[in-house]
Amino acid sequence: MLNRLLGITIFVISILLAWGWMQYDDFVSRPLDLPENGIRYDLTSGTTIRGLADDLKQQGYINKPLLLRVLARWTGQASRLKAGEYQIPHGTTPPQLLEILTSARVVQHALTIIEGWTFKQLMQAVRANDALTHTLGGVEDLQIMQALGYAEKHPEGRFYPDTYHFPKATTDVEFLQRAYRRMEESLQKIWEKRDENLPLKSPYEALILASIIEKETGLPEERGKIAGVFVRRLQKGMRLQTDPTVIYGMGDDYDGNIRRRDLTTDTPYNTYVHKGLTPTPIAMPSGAAIEAALHPEAGDALYFVATGNGGHHFSATLEAHNKAVRKYQLKR
Repeated sequence: MLNRLLGITIFVISILLAWGWMQYDDFVSRPLDLPENGIRYDLTSGTTIRGLADDLKQQGYINKPLLLRVLARWTGQASRLKAGEYQIPHGTTPPQLLEILTSARVVQHALTIIEGWTFKQLMQAVRANDALTHTLGGVEDLQIMQALGYAEKHPEGRFYPDTYHFPKATTDVEFLQRAYRRMEESLQKIWEKRDENLPLKSPYEALILASIIEKETGLPEERGKIAGVFVRRLQKGMRLQTDPTVIYGMGDDYDGNIRRRDLTTDTPYNTYVHKGLTPTPIAMPSGAAIEAALHPEAGDALYFVATGNGGHHFSATLEAHNKAVRKYQLKR
C-alpha cells in the first residue's frame, strides 16, 4: 500500500513538473504582448524584479509575472536591472526583455544647436525639449552661467553647434555644460594652430569674430573671404560696418529692417559707430566659422555687398564697392 501511494505521489509530481516546465518553456519562448511599433518603457531607479513583473502584468504585456521572476532569478538578472528609458520592440521574448533591461542601452534623445543661433534661441529650444529635466525655468542668463559653473561669463556664443544625444532625464544644466565644454575644447585646438599676425589677442576675440562671420554668410565657400575682409579692416583700424552686429544690438526692437537711423544709433554692438570687435559674440559660431576667423583667406578686398542670391560681391576699393552697391542693392 505504501509503495502504491509513493508511486502515485511520484507520478503526480512528475506530471506537475512536466506541466510546470511546459508552462515555463512556453512563457520564455512566447513574445510579450506588445503593439507592432513596440513600447517605450521607463524603468525607474530602485525597481525590483517583483515590481517590474507586476507592472508588466498590470499593463497587459505578460500574463505570468511569477515566471518572469523565476527566469530573472535563475539567470542572475534580477539584481542587475538598470534604470532608464528603453525601447522594447515587438516580438521581444521574456529573456530578451531582461537582456534589454540589464544592458543600460537606454533610448537616446537628440537636440540640435543650430549654427548662428543666439543664446536666447538656444534656451528656447532647451526649455521646449521634453526629454530634458528642467531646472533653469525663469532663470536669468547670468544665473544660468552660474549654475553651469561659469559665473560671470557671458553666455553668447559659448555653446558649440551640433546634434547632441542624451538619455531621458538628463538635466538642462548637464546638456549645456556638455555643449560649453565642446566649444571650449574646439576653440582652443583651432586657436593653437592659428595663422600668424592676426589682430586677435585671445581665443575669445576669435570667438567674437567667428560669430560675426557666421551671421554674415550662409555659404561655406565665403567664410574665408569674409574673414579676410574683417581681418584686414581690423588691421587697418577701419570699422567693421557689419549689419548683423547692428541687428544684435537692436535686440527686440529689430523688426526685419535696418534703417539709416539704426546705423547711427550708439549701441555697444554697432560696428558702424565703434571700431574693433563687439563686446561679446553675437551668435553661436560653427567650427568652420572659427577656422575661417583664424585662417582668413588672403586678398585685398575691404568691402562686400550682398548680391541677392545668397552670396556677396567683394571689392578692394570704396569706389568699386559703391558701384557694386548701386548694382546689387539700390536696383533691388
